[in-house]
Amino acid sequence: MHRRHFIAASLSTIALPSLATAQASGFQNWIAAFRGRARAAGINDRTFNAAFADIQYLPDSIERDRNQAEFVRPLADYMSTAVSDTRVSNGRDMVRRYAGLLAQIEARFDVEPQVVVAVWGMESNYGQRRGDTPLISTLATLAYDGRRGQFFESQLIAALKILQNGDVAPRNMTGSWAGAMGHTQFIPTSYEAYAVDFTGDGRRDIWTDDPSDALASTAAYFRRFGWRKGQPWGVEVRLPRAFDFGQTGRTVTRRPSEWARLGVVGVDGRAVPDYGDATLSTPTGAGGPAFLLFRNYDVIGRYNNAEAYIIGVGHLSDRIRGAGPLQTAFPADERRLRRAERRELQQRLTNRGFSTQGVDGRIGPNSRAAIRAYQRSVGLPPDGHPSMGLLQRLR
Repeated sequence: MHRRHFIAASLSTIALPSLATAQASGFQNWIAAFRGRARAAGINDRTFNAAFADIQYLPDSIERDRNQAEFVRPLADYMSTAVSDTRVSNGRDMVRRYAGLLAQIEARFDVEPQVVVAVWGMESNYGQRRGDTPLISTLATLAYDGRRGQFFESQLIAALKILQNGDVAPRNMTGSWAGAMGHTQFIPTSYEAYAVDFTGDGRRDIWTDDPSDALASTAAYFRRFGWRKGQPWGVEVRLPRAFDFGQTGRTVTRRPSEWARLGVVGVDGRAVPDYGDATLSTPTGAGGPAFLLFRNYDVIGRYNNAEAYIIGVGHLSDRIRGAGPLQTAFPADERRLRRAERRELQQRLTNRGFSTQGVDGRIGPNSRAAIRAYQRSVGLPPDGHPSMGLLQRLR
């Protein structure tokens, strides 16, 4: 679960020489009005004044928020970075370097060290890229902008509560352009709810070079959402010939031993142990790797629900533990469809008589059912995967 500079001594006379007059006035008025809302949320004037003493309007944060690119990068390309040999090697080094700390965290929260370290690696490259943007400035800027104003104002209130609690000084509260903080990139509301003071110094400090509180907070977060120690996030499997791809997806759940009776076994040819109920996923369709997914897959998803991220963290944790690369490669040219392309796919399927029950660019159960029905009609494996190849065939 990814700035600060302005309010001079009194909020009634705020000077922003670097901004156009109208822009400065608008931001000034917004901050003055926000003070009342902050008070109502329990923020005292001392905290507010200290937090906003050096506030700045950050147009770069607005620009980046408005122009976030859709994730259409091929999964093969993403995984080559997320689970690179360097990241795996550095992750193993971190497990050794912080063995004592990680053992204590595991003892308290029942989350394996390799999982915690994998999140650390994915989020900040093991603390190397924690973000140096003043957090109050970026959250105030984005809340004022209004595109996602309610969300960012809630994050700003949470950030002020963190300051009021004394966990960090305003000058040290830095993060990403979007407001994520520290070694494992907590957003303020998640920090407020789940961060822990593991060192016992009275502060939940995820910003310092010492990663203790950040790593423990990540483990606490995972435990809160039901992490099951000893259960994998997923296991790569081999499918039998003529497999019914209608069995894939999150709605069909079986124990691994039941999957094995259908010919779904580990890449070593043996039945996957009965770790718990599992669903079968082919994230890039019939031509790529297949996985049995367990509850821990969804726990990682609470941190970041992007499929590529979950697989990246899961596989990185396996590699750090000593496992080898995936046995089946992701298709090199397979990328996620853009929203406009997903809408086009839905419309073309519906026009062919395979209704997706709406054209919104979101590929849910109805769209996947329509894709499967179309695939069966033309003799393709009914994997329900919204690929570029499928869209081109429909054109």
